[in-house]
Amino acid sequence: MSKLLHIEASPRGQRSASITVARHFLDVYRAKHPGDTVETFDLWETSLPEFNGATIDAKYAVLHGQKLTADQDRAWQVVTKVADHFKSADKYLFSLPMWNFGIPYKLKHFIDVLVQPGLTFSFTPGEGYKGLVTGKPATVIYARGGAYGPGSGAEGYDSQSAYLRQILGFIGIAGLKEIFVEPTMASATSKEEAVSAASAKVDALAGTF
Repeated sequence: MSKLLHIEASPRGQRSASITVARHFLDVYRAKHPGDTVETFDLWETSLPEFNGATIDAKYAVLHGQKLTADQDRAWQVVTKVADHFKSADKYLFSLPMWNFGIPYKLKHFIDVLVQPGLTFSFTPGEGYKGLVTGKPATVIYARGGAYGPGSGAEGYDSQSAYLRQILGFIGIAGLKEIFVEPTMASATSKEEAVSAASAKVDALAGTF
């Protein structure tokens, strides 16, 4: 039995195109994998630790192999809890809208807490950086008001998928599957059309994920 962790990064609930497609994904997935566990982690309903001075100092102490102070240790334990929860999953589903050509700040906050030395990546002078979250598949559902795919002429504005692809690869997640829900704001019917097209792609992907 596997655990699928859904990282939900839109605050719009039923109005969200990314959530609508993600929920369809999960429905198909549950039907094909009835013995698996599915958890949705709503970043807008989650209290994430601040990445403050004590936490940053703890990070650099870990990087340099130094002993943590009591304050640093307390801060690092909170960060470790977030990373351990993430790593407890066997598979990942991310769903997110595009905000200002990038990702929502709640997701960026989560990533800034998650991506830490000794927890999701390692570094040595000989090997350089090495991702520690390996052997776990991930699918990302991106929603965006405009069209930014190949041939759109706006590819350079897409800091949403480019960043997430880079950061997930950095921590070791390879072979990322991507579904794009776009454009959702081109016309009065474009959102429904984009959701429908993306949902059709989900049908083929979620069953074998």
